Amino acid sequence: MSDELLYDVRDGIGYVTFNRPQARNAMIFSMYERLAEICTNANTDHSIKALVLTGAGEKAFAAGTDISQFREFKTQQDALDYEAKIDRVLGVLESCGKPTIAAMAGACTGGGAGMAFSCDLRIGMVNTRIGFPIARTLGNCLSMSNYARLVSLIGPARVKDIVFTSRLVEAEEAKAIGMINEILPDHTSLLARAEELAKLVASQAPLTLRATKEALRRLKERASEGMEKDLILMCYMSRDFREGMEAFLGKRTPVWTGT
Repeated sequence: MSDELLYDVRDGIGYVTFNRPQARNAMIFSMYERLAEICTNANTDHSIKALVLTGAGEKAFAAGTDISQFREFKTQQDALDYEAKIDRVLGVLESCGKPTIAAMAGACTGGGAGMAFSCDLRIGMVNTRIGFPIARTLGNCLSMSNYARLVSLIGPARVKDIVFTSRLVEAEEAKAIGMINEILPDHTSLLARAEELAKLVASQAPLTLRATKEALRRLKERASEGMEKDLILMCYMSRDFREGMEAFLGKRTPVWTGT
């Protein structure tokens, strides 16, 4: 797994790279766990001033969770445990005491978009495309905390727009609606700006940044535990979910039945 998520510290900045370019940097479960571990350790490591998250290559930041792993889902608890795992990891990332920056080239979808939206600052490239195409691919759903995170960022109308249509938001629109803060022309510029931005925020008063992060997190109260259980089970235990998964892996169009 060590080669699939790279971590390097240079001049007080921690660089996390999702390193599965052959799979558009789709996340496997061990990569999520390693990310949570890095964020947790950064909280107590005073030498780390900021974290930068990026994907290997120019085609993707992270294309969600590797769908082949869902073939192991057999029970209701599998579905609930998966969403709980993602919630926990994104919660650790979001509440990390150090500033976090997502530098996004190419596709940023599903769990990848969830990670990006859990970061404090997001910069993109001209080819950045962001979305949650789950209504087209798997027929699953997001957790309540993920929906809440999205709504706090872009509002309920836009959340419905991108989820209902499965469209990917292009870089210029993403900047206009607040999904990303800046657009860079190429990959070299993206990485250079990420480093520059990380060093800038690292030079600011750390307690001010930490207080601001926590205050904003408290304003966005998490949904009560268990509120989404019926929604998760409705989707993940359905025939449609199995159909969507097998269709995606078989490179064909799914046939939805709503069951």
